[in-house]
Amino acid sequence: MTTFIALLRGINASGHNIIRMAELKALFEELGFESVKTYIQSGNVLFLANGGAKELAVKIEKAIAERFGLAVPVVIRTAEEFDSVIANSPYPPESLAEGELIHVAFLSDIPSSEAIKRLEKYCSETEEFTLIGKNIYLLLRKNFHTSKLPPNVMKLGVHATLRNWRTTVKLAELARTL
Repeated sequence: MTTFIALLRGINASGHNIIRMAELKALFEELGFESVKTYIQSGNVLFLANGGAKELAVKIEKAIAERFGLAVPVVIRTAEEFDSVIANSPYPPESLAEGELIHVAFLSDIPSSEAIKRLEKYCSETEEFTLIGKNIYLLLRKNFHTSKLPPNVMKLGVHATLRNWRTTVKLAELARTL
């Protein structure tokens, strides 16, 4: 079995798309996944399963829609892929200045070059990004909530969900314990 991390987009955010983690964990177990563990309320589920990430994402999205009546995009990575995301960060965390943040946008597919060009318009001296495979690293030198990059990452034409660097590292650590 492979260790996977499912990243659900937009649940439990600002009182919308509420799913209790205990109920989400139970759903994953009913789907036949093993060693299911959730991390914080923002839709991070670690589990063991056989199969490919795309098929598992579709299965989970369908089950969430049936159980909770919500259309929730799901992006899945293996534990090894999470380790690679951390190892290949173009923005070393130890080099960040006070107030600078790294976020990772986990994408379901590689976006088109046209979509990336549209995103480049939002880069500035205070925010930039680097696309590596199906992940976009965001370096934000100011406030996340006023940044123009994160909301526009969601408009790339592929499923995307953001995690801050601390959560990304923690999920990789937890995955190693399954």
